[in-house]
Amino acid sequence: MENQENTVTEKMFVYPGDETDPIDAFLAEPVGEGPFPSVVVIMEAFGLVEHIKDIARSFAREGYIAIAPELYSREGPPDPNNLSTVGPKMFGAPDKRVINDLEGAVAFLKSLPTSNGKVGTIGFCSGGRQSLMFACRSTNINAAVDCYGGFIVQEELTPERPTAPIDMTSDLSCPLLGLFGDEDQNPSPFHIALLKETLENHGKEFEFYSYPGAGHGFFADYRPSYNETVAKNAWDRVLMWYSKYLS
Repeated sequence: MENQENTVTEKMFVYPGDETDPIDAFLAEPVGEGPFPSVVVIMEAFGLVEHIKDIARSFAREGYIAIAPELYSREGPPDPNNLSTVGPKMFGAPDKRVINDLEGAVAFLKSLPTSNGKVGTIGFCSGGRQSLMFACRSTNINAAVDCYGGFIVQEELTPERPTAPIDMTSDLSCPLLGLFGDEDQNPSPFHIALLKETLENHGKEFEFYSYPGAGHGFFADYRPSYNETVAKNAWDRVLMWYSKYLS
């Protein structure tokens, strides 16, 4: 990691989420008066791990205020090394609660005196799903990025997840960038094609890129799924996307 001295400040703090519940979050900011655009970095299923903080730091080095909420603040995160603990946490977080927690993050960012008032979201894995979902349920963001968000076409709805994200897309309120791996099975190429068709039918603004040879989690540099070449290309596309819509 490059030296962040005099370029980025960072801290853990708490902001009010759904029903004013305290949400732990990581904040990384570029040094200066701004105004700066902002990004909500939505965690993977594993919670607010160091990798997600690193992504927030990377955005701050690029001139963005970045917040990464711990969406498991109430129940505590799973053990990333024990997959049996991950699923129950991921599927147990109600979509409505997540949306309101993310609304709280956006409100916090817009309240900062260094903010230019424009906010984007980016999410990975379950966070990719939540980034897409939030862009369909909120009118307070200017651009969204979905990185291999799974379970966008749900076969079984639950009280926590009562609506499939693909069925929310008629309400997509901002431009959407989708970044996927051809070898992924959730979302699979079929899921991506279906989502693309649905967005086209609704006349939404979006761009999708699917990378040959890449699978789920190609951004995650701490896991075997990491694909450095693809991750670098995808990162460049994210920065171009935000430069277009958040500047």
